This record gives sequence, structure tokens and C-alpha cells, in this order.
Amino acid sequence: MSRRQLFGSLCAMVFLVNLARVIYAPLLVPLQQTFGVTEATLGIITALAWFGSASPRFPAGYLLTKTSRMTVVVGSGVLLTGSALLAAVAPSVRVIMVGAFCMGLASGPYFIAAGPLLSELFPRRVGRVLGVHGAASQFAAVGAAPFVIAVLAFGSWRATFYVIAAVTAAVTVAIYLVGRRTALPEAGRADRDLLGAARAQWRIIVAGIAFVSLTGFVWNGVFNFYVIYMMQAKSLSEPMANALLTVLFASGIPAFVVGGDLAERLPTVPFIIGISVAFALSLLALTSVSGLVAVVALTAVVGFVVHCLFPATDTYILGSVPDQHRASTYAVFSGTMMLPQAGGSIAFGVVRDAGFGWDPLTRGAALVLLLAMGGLFGLYADGRLPATGAPVKH
Repeated sequence: MSRRQLFGSLCAMVFLVNLARVIYAPLLVPLQQTFGVTEATLGIITALAWFGSASPRFPAGYLLTKTSRMTVVVGSGVLLTGSALLAAVAPSVRVIMVGAFCMGLASGPYFIAAGPLLSELFPRRVGRVLGVHGAASQFAAVGAAPFVIAVLAFGSWRATFYVIAAVTAAVTVAIYLVGRRTALPEAGRADRDLLGAARAQWRIIVAGIAFVSLTGFVWNGVFNFYVIYMMQAKSLSEPMANALLTVLFASGIPAFVVGGDLAERLPTVPFIIGISVAFALSLLALTSVSGLVAVVALTAVVGFVVHCLFPATDTYILGSVPDQHRASTYAVFSGTMMLPQAGGSIAFGVVRDAGFGWDPLTRGAALVLLLAMGGLFGLYADGRLPATGAPVKH
């Protein structure tokens, strides 16, 4: 029972750490109105949350060779509480940028610690558990826009960060208390050599980065600007555009569960490549329609397909790497693949400021992604991409 309670507490925490990363997307319009900044600057703000999430993952992986996963999880909650308070009182756009980076910074160690912990708590259902955990994370993305709309109806955008800080503090205390009375697994205690694990598992790390980085780069640019994209390219009102952002993320809730389950049952590498291909094709379709019904339907398809990628890739890494290397391998993979993803919104903002339209920009990104996935499938067919991690050599 205590493991289930801990799992529930971790699902609450992953909701909050993901909310911290995605909350800036629905806040772009009020932030632009408050500080009078360009779209390129808005892209930097959203990117900083993702750069923050990526930057501590190598140090977090090293930290896990010295301390427990639970210590890192609790520390992440403390950091998120403080950084949300910083964003709430920000007097300038520069402080907002610092707050965005620090809120993202809190999420990085959490994911590095929680993924291996969950795979060890429930070793027989890695894909399902990671999928449900991911779905809990996705509820934050779904609720971000409605949450912001509700807050703005009654007060300032700053209140969003005060609420995040208060709830995170409560959940952090709950995790600490539940963790103290839970018998934690010992599977990862032999994982004490970050660089040794990276050297042993470099092939699956590189493959995982290749699978998710470019797709994540495009996705980061798309979802962070989705409200503005819908308003400017599809001529939708701001409330309708925010509603579509909610649809984009809501369709990811079942996708996490489905993606995790299918990753356990299907050949993982072709499944992951197929997800990225389907994502690119759905973006191409989105750029070619203008009617509201078609835009809503394709928004749901785009969101569902891309969110299948994340539990599938995590299952590919965590489900096939031996205990002695699991957390270290995941830290190296996760920290590296996050960096190129984080630049997606900056690239989209810069290209937009250069005068490119939203539909041509999205169409070009989708075509590049298709070419890249074609190359990866060729490598797989030639036997150059690993299906599992390397065994431990004794």
C-alpha cells in the first residue's frame, strides 16, 4: 500500500513540475502586454524553462550515485517552491527569465530521480507505470491554459505562481512523509559510476537522443507558440486559441498510457520512428486546413501522436538497461536530449521575426523531421541501432 501511496504522491509532484515548464505558454500574451517584448523574447522565456530542465540532469545523475532518489525528489520540490515565488514577484522581464529558468531547473532532477525509482518500484510493468506517471504530468499541460484563464478572470498573472508555490510545498511535505515509511527498492544501489554507465551504454543513449531530439525541437516550437499560431494563421480568437492549446495537451493524457503499453508490446525502435513520422504528417495536414472543425480535429491528432513518443522512449531506455546503469544512463540520455529540444521555441520565434508565416514555418519543420526519420529508419534496417541496452560485464 505504501508503494501505491508513494506512486500517487509522485504523480502529484510530476503534475507540478510539468506545470512549471508549460505555464509560460498560456501566459505569453499577458507577459507581452505587461513587459512589451517581441516574439523572439517570448521564445527565449519559454525556452529558458526547458533549458533549465535540461541543464541539471548530468549533475543530478552524478548526485544519484551519492544519495537516494527520494532525497533528489524532495529537493526538487523545495527548489520549485522557491523559484515559483521568485517568478511571482518579478519586477522585470529579466527576472521573469530567471524565474522561468529556475522553475525548469527544479524539474530536471525530479525526472532523473523519479523515472528510475518508478521502474524499480514496479519492475514488471515499467511501460504502464511510466505511462500513467506521464499522463499525470500531462494533466498539468491540459490544465495550464484553463488555470491561467481562471486566474486572469480574478486577478493578476502573478497569482499563478503563488498558487504553484503553495501547492508544491504541500506535496513536497507529503512525499517526504510517505517516503519515510515506504520500503524502497535496492536495485539501483550498485549504480555508482555515471561515466562508466555512459561508456557502457553509449549506443542506446545516442539512439535515444536521435529518436527524440529533433521531434522534441519541433514540438517545443509548436506548442509554445500554439496560441499565437492559431490566432494569426487560423484567425481564431484568443479564447478559442487557448481552448485549442488545451485540446493539444488533453489528447496527450490517453497517449501516455497507450504509448507506454504499446512500447512494451511492439518492437520499440520502429514504433518510436513511426510516432515521429505520424507527428510530422499531422503537422503537414494542420498547415493545409483553415476550417474550425478540421483545425480542432488535427490539433487532437497532433497532440495524441507526439505524446506517445515520451513514454515509448523512456521505456526504451529504462526498460532495457541493467540495474547497475539505469539512473546514470537515463541522466546522460535525458540531459543531452533536452538541450536541442529547448531551442525549438527560440528558433520558431527568430524565424517568425524574420518574416516567415506560421504555416510555411511549420510545414518546413515537418518536412525536415520526415527526412531525419527516414535516415534513422535506414540505419535501423541496416542493424546499426540497438534494440536494448548493453549487458553489464563482470
